[in-house]
This record gives sequence, C-alpha cells and structure tokens, in this order.
Amino acid sequence: MTPKHPSESLTILTDLVLPSETNPLNNLFGGELLARMDRAASIAAGRHSRRIGVTASVNHVAFNKSIPLGSVVIIEAKVSRAFKSSMEIYLDVWVEDRQSGNRTKANEAIYTFVAVDDTGRPVEVPLLEPETELEKLRYDAALRRKQLSLVLAGKMNPHDATELKALFT
Repeated sequence: MTPKHPSESLTILTDLVLPSETNPLNNLFGGELLARMDRAASIAAGRHSRRIGVTASVNHVAFNKSIPLGSVVIIEAKVSRAFKSSMEIYLDVWVEDRQSGNRTKANEAIYTFVAVDDTGRPVEVPLLEPETELEKLRYDAALRRKQLSLVLAGKMNPHDATELKALFT
C-alpha cells in the first residue's frame, strides 16, 4: 500500500450552535461536541483508509473553552498516525468570530478509529508520512500514546514500551 499524507485525510466540519444544542448556561453541550468530533474523525479515517471507520476509543478530550450559543464552530480532523488497522485522529476545535472572522482554539481531542470491511472485520490501512513539523510531532506522540494504552490494558509489557521509556531516560 502506498503511504498517505495527513493532508489527504483533512476533514473540516463547520456548523452553528443552535438553542436546542446548549445547556442552561447557553453553551454547547459537551456531548454534542463529542458527536460532531466523532463524525469529523470518521470522515478523516475513511479518507485515509478508503474503508468504513469505526470508533475504537476516545483517547483524549480537552474542553478548554465553552462554546456559546450562536457560535460558528470549526472542527478540523486529520489522521495523525496509522498502525496496522487503526488510525489515530487528531481534532482541533475552533470558534470563529462571526464579525471579524478571527478564530480561537476552543478544544482538541484524539480519537482512535479502526478500518473494517463490509463484514466488520479489521483491515490494513496505508501508513502515514507526516510532512509539517506539527504533523511530525503528533505522529511521534501517537506511538507513545498507543504504547501507554497497551501497557495500561495489560497488552504490552512496560519493558517493551521503548518510546515511553525514552521519555524517562
């Protein structure tokens, strides 16, 4: 399989925060944002693998800033690393000022998706070749996150987690 670049999976979802999607403080429900991020990540995974992508885990979500009613929300999703059948998707969430057009980063998340065939069985995905400095940083960090997840799940011996050990030596 020919490796792909993160830019090939870039998915930008732009939407408006409506009253039915807000909490009593008139901010976007966290669950609503999670659903939007899941959809964007699913599209990014599908663009990379050209297969159905199913959510395997939500590894990290940072709700750094609330998103008020009426805001324009932009979710940018991109594959940050591809493994055998899984892909880590990094998401950046921006709020756009409707008058100036200026964007402020509000949140970020990391999801893991698995590519499957029509019967739901995992299938191999293309490798990823990062290009920009940010893509390279996220690519390297993805392996550490995967190793940490495997160690915590008891699927990897901590002594074999070379990328994690490198952080401490």
